[in-house]
Amino acid sequence: MRKFRLLAGATCSALAILASTAGQAETLADALISAYRSSNLLDQNRALLRATDEDVAIAVAALRPVVQFVADSRYDFQRVHQSFGDQQVRFNEETLTSTLGITASMTLYDFGRNALAVEAAKENVLATREALVSVEQDVLLDAVDAYVRVQLAQAIVDLRNNNLGLIEQELQAAQDRFDVGEVTRTDVAQAQAALAASQSDLTAAEGDLVVAREAYKAAIGHYPENLAPLPAAPKTAPSVEAARQVALRTHPQVRQAQRQVAAADLNVARAKASMKPTLSGDASAGLDNEGQESASVGLSLRHTLYAGGELSALYRQSLANRDAQKANLLQTGVLVAENVGNAWSTVDVATAAIAAGDEEVRAARTAFEGVREEATLGARTTLDVLNAEQDLLDAQADRLTFEAQRYLGIYQVLASMGLLTVEHLNLGIPTYDPAAYYNAVKHAPATSAQGRKLDRVMQSIGRN
Repeated sequence: MRKFRLLAGATCSALAILASTAGQAETLADALISAYRSSNLLDQNRALLRATDEDVAIAVAALRPVVQFVADSRYDFQRVHQSFGDQQVRFNEETLTSTLGITASMTLYDFGRNALAVEAAKENVLATREALVSVEQDVLLDAVDAYVRVQLAQAIVDLRNNNLGLIEQELQAAQDRFDVGEVTRTDVAQAQAALAASQSDLTAAEGDLVVAREAYKAAIGHYPENLAPLPAAPKTAPSVEAARQVALRTHPQVRQAQRQVAAADLNVARAKASMKPTLSGDASAGLDNEGQESASVGLSLRHTLYAGGELSALYRQSLANRDAQKANLLQTGVLVAENVGNAWSTVDVATAAIAAGDEEVRAARTAFEGVREEATLGARTTLDVLNAEQDLLDAQADRLTFEAQRYLGIYQVLASMGLLTVEHLNLGIPTYDPAAYYNAVKHAPATSAQGRKLDRVMQSIGRN
């Protein structure tokens, strides 16, 4: 059965398609910038980060007084029975009371529960920021993959076109030799079958190019028009162990897990503090419909003596969650180190395969040229020539496929180290600032100048 492989033209450089002028070509950097700017996934996770930022504001609000305006109106009805000597009197008594007032209440001391909630919310914000970096890496890696695949798919189409032309020449040569009696009808039929197979391969290659173009649009935001050759691959690390050390320090998944452990520790302290008393104060002032003014100030100390075991269960739950987060941190480190090793191995294997592929291409080309020359002398059949040509095409395809794998593998190594970001790649564009929104809301602004400042921040990030 014929093997269908990714093929590329022998005269093309690795995965590069013919480009026009450099000014008209879209470079890989252009594609990465477009992917970063147009990613719906990044927009989604930025919004989730802003929602997490608000958790800090909510926790901060718990440290402040709650002031409420109270308007109350009450109608009371009572049927009164009174005795005057031997006489019983019944009458209805109705009252309508209305009051206006302001109340304020505030937790004065809770053994740090609310302050711990603020710190835990901050850790969750930092963890979510790291998750956003992970998404950024995925978006950029998908963009690199799409760029490489489109170039490879286009090279396949070019190669299939060239292959079709060569087989048409072989068919014509076979027909000419048949006409003069040098070969049989079988040779012509074999060339015709090879031509049909080549046409089918070209159609399949064109279909693969359409698929690659759709993937490009999904990853980068528009269809590819004229792609520039791939630039030199970025530097990663001198060794796999050095790459692992960098990954364990800088990978966003590791940093996210570390922040989650810190938040879990704070939640344990919160659960423990929940078993202690709470001192709160309240104040109120009011005016009723008869013009009577009133005011009160009070303190209250509350301590739960028994809640059916809920507080103890919550404390045990926080301990279990902390243990889970610590185990997650350890496992994340294991997986990150494994991904580094896998990506590094992909590059090593592809590099070795490229070197072997060079030798295979040279040998296959020599064999093809020899068989074709021998066929002109009658020592080889048309089928021998077609088989030799297919061997050469397979060798060229293998080499170029491994070259694509190596190039993409280098970016996978970079991503496994946690360094596949706009900043590290030095793409030279403004990046999303996760601290801008956080700084605008971390003190829980409501209205006035702080609210207007928040409006300006929202506008600057494209969210009115």
